[in-house]
Amino acid sequence: MFYDFHIHSCLSPCAENEMTPNNICNMALIKGLDIIAVTDHNSTKQLRSVDKVAGQLGLKILYGAELESSEEVHVLALFSELGKAEGFQGWIDAHMPSVPNRPDFFGDQLLMDEEDEVTGIEERLLLVSLSADLEECVEAIHGHGGKAVLAHALDRANSVTQQLGFIPPGLAYDGIELKSLEQKHRLLKSQPWIKEESTAWFFDSDAHRLIDMSEPENTITHDEVRRLWGDIL
Repeated sequence: MFYDFHIHSCLSPCAENEMTPNNICNMALIKGLDIIAVTDHNSTKQLRSVDKVAGQLGLKILYGAELESSEEVHVLALFSELGKAEGFQGWIDAHMPSVPNRPDFFGDQLLMDEEDEVTGIEERLLLVSLSADLEECVEAIHGHGGKAVLAHALDRANSVTQQLGFIPPGLAYDGIELKSLEQKHRLLKSQPWIKEESTAWFFDSDAHRLIDMSEPENTITHDEVRRLWGDIL
């Protein structure tokens, strides 16, 4: 199956307002993707609308969020069930500082229904660090029934290797997200304690615009999905 497990909706202030539930799901079908995940910054509040649209279109989805740890490391939380993801929001809220958003500077944070009608605005800035370190974030994801994937692990600010300098050998992550096979080879060379065969590797878009969503290039098998999230397909 062709996938993209790192897509931002218009709830993320850094994403364009065109990233609505319908536009995301329909673009996934146009591009030939079989399964996707919307992963807004520190929020799962757009997922119910995305779930309704995906269900109408027959598109398979996981339910996600992109957390920012106290070290400013980004990690994807990916869940097999909407209820688990929405239940995780309480933990996020308890660890997120109440900093007001400045739409003129950071961008809008729009909540939409399944008709792409604006139903609310997230007033708190979502581009903030949580009061939980990376290990605590991973533990919380697992405690709520999700899987933790180290986001864009090699290529920019907010990656684990940029913020910490390395991937902690004892960190109980479930997968590593990269941009290319070249990055994978580079990471394995620089972090020799990571075992290629026993690691789940993901190549996602981190799309903030519709055009940037993945093309049908990266695949995941039913068995790989089942090992991580159970029999959801």
